[in-house]
Amino acid sequence: MTGSPGVGMAADATALIRAAFDNWRANSSESTVTMTIHRPGWERHLTMKGWTQGHDKALARFTAPAKDAGNATLKLGKTTLIFNPKLNQVIKLPASMLAQSWMGSDFSYNDLSKAEDILTEYSHKIIGTGHAGGHTVYSIEALPKPGAPVVWGKQQVKVRDDGVLLQETFFDQDMRVVRQMTTDKVGRIGGRDYPVVVTMRPAAKKGQWTRLDTTAARFNVPIPAYVFTRSNLQNPRN
Repeated sequence: MTGSPGVGMAADATALIRAAFDNWRANSSESTVTMTIHRPGWERHLTMKGWTQGHDKALARFTAPAKDAGNATLKLGKTTLIFNPKLNQVIKLPASMLAQSWMGSDFSYNDLSKAEDILTEYSHKIIGTGHAGGHTVYSIEALPKPGAPVVWGKQQVKVRDDGVLLQETFFDQDMRVVRQMTTDKVGRIGGRDYPVVVTMRPAAKKGQWTRLDTTAARFNVPIPAYVFTRSNLQNPRN
């Protein structure tokens, strides 16, 4: 997705969420991201490379610090594989584990590739509008469709009129806030306005958060097919 979602999209909640997803990863992407895991008594900093293609392929590989380098996660559709270089072992995660903490952070495995559940398993409506930075900002409520196999009882999303995601709030089945992701900085990267710094905060754990800082990114670039394979997960060629 490049540019604005357009005038016709202004009142279309689903199209706005789709625009946010398309802005986040485009048809394909390659990025370098710094992850800061903050706890009241300590802080960790990690660096990773990431690749995405389409809606169902994503690879994240940690490059620093040395003790975490080589750890990698590959998502292929509904299959999630993790590689631990110390064990030299690839493990397939069961679906029940996808909402669990990824690398000890406040992000989950589902967050890795911006899982499309919110688009396919929820109904959407605009519940408010505002303005920020010269843009209209839409607040969108996403409620699970009947019988949908989802974790969250509700999600609320704030999206700019140009498809930049500003906030995502996750509620449990009792409609209590469990966690919230906020965009702390929108910057120009890879030829587009992008949420270059985002922070995930669990509601019940004061002083705990995880921040992702995208330091480099390219979008709509050719990515070799081997990148999203089990063999490349375990024995990287790049």
